[in-house]
Amino acid sequence: MNPLKLGGFTFPEPVFLAPMAGVTDTAYRIIASEMGCPLAFAEMVSSQGIHYRNEHTLLMLRSEPAERPLAMQIFAKSAAMAAEAAAYIEELGTADILDFNMGCPAPKVVKNGEGSALMRDPKKAEEILKAIRRAVKLPFTVKMRLGWDDTSRNAVEIARIAEAAGVDAVAVHGRTREQFYSGSADYEAIAEVKRAVGIPVIVSGDIRRPADLRRALAITGADGVMIGRGAQGNPWVFPQLIHWLRTGEELPPPTPAERAAVVLRHLDLLISYKGDYIGIREMRKHAAWYTRGLPGSAQLRERFNRSDTRDAFVEILHGAGYM
Repeated sequence: MNPLKLGGFTFPEPVFLAPMAGVTDTAYRIIASEMGCPLAFAEMVSSQGIHYRNEHTLLMLRSEPAERPLAMQIFAKSAAMAAEAAAYIEELGTADILDFNMGCPAPKVVKNGEGSALMRDPKKAEEILKAIRRAVKLPFTVKMRLGWDDTSRNAVEIARIAEAAGVDAVAVHGRTREQFYSGSADYEAIAEVKRAVGIPVIVSGDIRRPADLRRALAITGADGVMIGRGAQGNPWVFPQLIHWLRTGEELPPPTPAERAAVVLRHLDLLISYKGDYIGIREMRKHAAWYTRGLPGSAQLRERFNRSDTRDAFVEILHGAGYM
């Protein structure tokens, strides 16, 4: 895989963190960056929320020097709203790359004509992408799916529209909206997108280990890779994949002590940004992901879900032999 260029940025090993609502906040993006992830995509932000200066929405636009460069993702259903939000983010200066969401399958998003619903309306998608491109000078990417369903796979058409609109790269998740996350990612369909456009194509879906990456790249010929669910509770996926790209060697999995250290680091970051009450409660799902698949993980998850102090997390990790 060759270095991937986005604007003035060059990524020698383009293994990126995908945007995930409720996951890729400041705390986890810093964790990923500390693990060597060269570029993280923030959780999607509502253009309407930016327009109305919603307090929670504006908090989602903050960033830290430790996580730069950073890609900020917006979603919208109108060209005017999308362009306004994009310009606001560029002026704010908290992001280095702008990403537009055309892949979210969540019912509450698509019912408003946003996210992957836009793939059913190529004309509107084109209007939005052109408006964003006119509004900002930032490198501009789009994340999408293969289409709405198997009868309307139009990723090639949308990718060509994006390229013509001046988008710098497209990331394609290898499923349709109707699939959500079921079945397997269709890398052959992403290969069709890669052959159809001249801009970089980033493959997303079902990549968790070097063997997955090898297969995805071999089939798609993609210029980069975006890790979503494979990074939940597993920031080690970034050093593992990057080391494999550099050397062809596989790194060993993290030790229990390494897992515990990152769990507490993540918890401390969440508390520092969101306070004890919210931070600890948000950490419960992350802690369950960090220990998923390990002996006794079901019991650990139950204990994490009842924890309401940092000391309780320490006690659980210590009792499980992680510390």
